[in-house]
Amino acid sequence: MMEIQLKVQKPLKDLVYLELKHKILTGEIVSQTRLMEIDLSEKMNVSRTPIREAIKRLADDGLVKVEPRRGAYVANISIKDMLDVFEVREDMEGFAAKLAAERITDEEKAELRQIAAEYDEALRAGNKETIIELDEKFHNFIVVCSGNETLSELVKYVQELSLRFRYLYYNDYSLYESTAEQHTRIMEAINNGRSEEARFEADAHVKALKEFVFELGKKMKAMGDTE
Repeated sequence: MMEIQLKVQKPLKDLVYLELKHKILTGEIVSQTRLMEIDLSEKMNVSRTPIREAIKRLADDGLVKVEPRRGAYVANISIKDMLDVFEVREDMEGFAAKLAAERITDEEKAELRQIAAEYDEALRAGNKETIIELDEKFHNFIVVCSGNETLSELVKYVQELSLRFRYLYYNDYSLYESTAEQHTRIMEAINNGRSEEARFEADAHVKALKEFVFELGKKMKAMGDTE
């Protein structure tokens, strides 16, 4: 199931952590799955020590729960969790877009436009995984353009939580299509130095996602899924 790519020049403990984190965020390891050190060490061909360290770090990230007798297992993620995340994302990403519009370089403008174009290409190809990856890349790059390291660390955490939810629940391609239009408006505002407009468009984008999650929650409740 899992293999560590040792070509990447990182300590083994970091590789194990990143591999497990990716599996959880993309839904390959589903909620409530028990994380057995012996089982994982055999599958990843590593000792139990980096597995144990990775599980502790994942627990610190909120992706894993560790309980007496039950052990470690992948945490649930609910509609309420995501609505909480989007409330935080709204202000942070709007602020990041505003700063980016004020500080972005010509080289960064070209790269932002390229990422938006790649998203459109992935949308036309119908590649869900690439769409999600490029959506994350688009928003992360805006934070890079803001030039604020503290903001970057804060946004990274909440975006990772959103990433996991997207892999689990986002199957409506109309959402991805509207996202492409919203990306274009955000990009144009940033690249043209319209800081307040950039903030407004970024805020509006997150509000639209929050509304989508809220409506999804109502549908799931009506179908009897209370998670």
